[in-house]
Amino acid sequence: MKITLDPTVTPFNLDYTLQCGQVFRWQKHDEWWYGVVTEKMTKIRQMDNILEFEGANDDFVKKYFRLNDPLPLITSKIGKDDYIKSAIQAFAGLRLIRQDPWECLISYICATFNNIPRIKKMINNLARQFGNKLNFEGHTFYTFPSPKNLANAGLKTLSTCKLGFRAEKVLETAKIIDAKTIRLAELGKLDYENAKKELLKLPGVGDKVADCVLLFSLNKLEAFPVDVWIKKSILKHYVAYFAKSSVHKTLEKKSLTHGEYKRISTFTKEYWGEYAGYAQQYLYHYERSICKTA
Repeated sequence: MKITLDPTVTPFNLDYTLQCGQVFRWQKHDEWWYGVVTEKMTKIRQMDNILEFEGANDDFVKKYFRLNDPLPLITSKIGKDDYIKSAIQAFAGLRLIRQDPWECLISYICATFNNIPRIKKMINNLARQFGNKLNFEGHTFYTFPSPKNLANAGLKTLSTCKLGFRAEKVLETAKIIDAKTIRLAELGKLDYENAKKELLKLPGVGDKVADCVLLFSLNKLEAFPVDVWIKKSILKHYVAYFAKSSVHKTLEKKSLTHGEYKRISTFTKEYWGEYAGYAQQYLYHYERSICKTA
């Protein structure tokens, strides 16, 4: 199947979108990207302004890659200074992905104090150990394990997936979600603040993980996850908006206190508004790309 995009209305870059660190289980083989989303195998490629795909329909592709988001309007609203304009220009067509909330939640618990290569290994270990095997065009893939599968796994077995201290958090969170004490999909119906309060009740979920889940899976585009890359970017390029006495101290630390996180988060919402999450992803990918090429 195919979708033809009008670049003036629906700018999109598949590679930037899948390589910017928001998802962890897509694999590229030659010119095709392969992924398992909600137990379905999908492959997709972009040839100029044409998206070709198998294993999915138009509605899925448009929803998952947020092709209905008014990206030209969004980038015009968040492009408030030269630095972020450079990020938007460097990665034109990058879009947020609308992920499955359950997989997104566990992925970002695994991402705590971690780097992308190790996150990918942990998540793939979980899928191989507890998911279902899929063979597709000579490649082997796995579905993401259900809450029940992880809730019944046991800490010893989960630990074989090399999750470290995160194994206990994953297990306890899986039990809560499996018991439907918190219904992830329904959190999207709440406003940002109340949805975040619910997520923070889960083991292993702090401010950053909650904001990742809200932004990448629950449609809260004002959410602005703050990790070490974003902290560095904000306190370097937007330092004038913060008290000088606190900036150096905050930059020196590996992690943020709740108060420091909230100060940065409050600034981003006031500065970029309803699309702050898009600003975050452009800045995050831009900051990492600069460091890689420096």
